[in-house]
Amino acid sequence: MTLALLHTSPVHVPVFDALRDADHPGTALRHVVREELLATAAALGPEAVADEVEAVVADLVAEGADAVLCTCSTIGAVAEAAGVAAGVPVLRVDRPMAAAAVRAGRVTVLAALTSTLEPTRALLTEEAAGAGLPADVRTVLVDGAWDRFTAGDSDGFLDLVAASADEVRDADVIVLAQGSMAGAAERTTTAIPVLSSPRPGLAAAVAAAGR
Repeated sequence: MTLALLHTSPVHVPVFDALRDADHPGTALRHVVREELLATAAALGPEAVADEVEAVVADLVAEGADAVLCTCSTIGAVAEAAGVAAGVPVLRVDRPMAAAAVRAGRVTVLAALTSTLEPTRALLTEEAAGAGLPADVRTVLVDGAWDRFTAGDSDGFLDLVAASADEVRDADVIVLAQGSMAGAAERTTTAIPVLSSPRPGLAAAVAAAGR
């Protein structure tokens, strides 16, 4: 069984390898990093890379992937759409997190990149509707965080995200919209639950690949 992971940053590779080793030892992961997909989607919208994402997914399936996991929340919806023709499950990493979040009640979404906000809001709204729940979603852009991330300042990036989480009020759960933000959950002091996507997303993809 082989699970292919489509990333838009190389920082995700060791994160998912570590989660695999901890939770799913023996699972074969194939990592593909396409940074330009996020750059284009951020500038022109996710639909601008739909055809390219579909082609990448098709190549991964042709090379033997039993499932594909897209770890980028900005292009997650177009990756799922590409799965219609792929013949294998194609999952977005943040869907299991979103499903858990809407069941908690009022959701505050933190994102470091503007292009991530609307796809995450749409996903939460979709999950809420599917569960017959109201969608009470507030979004927050963490000022300066993306600049820290692109500069390679991981600690500064995570510290800004954690500080933003600690400022959240009137929420039942906090969602870290991007997988790269996951480490911030360990740096927060808030009593509000903080959800991130890599662990539940990988678990869902491993299960799908093994079907």
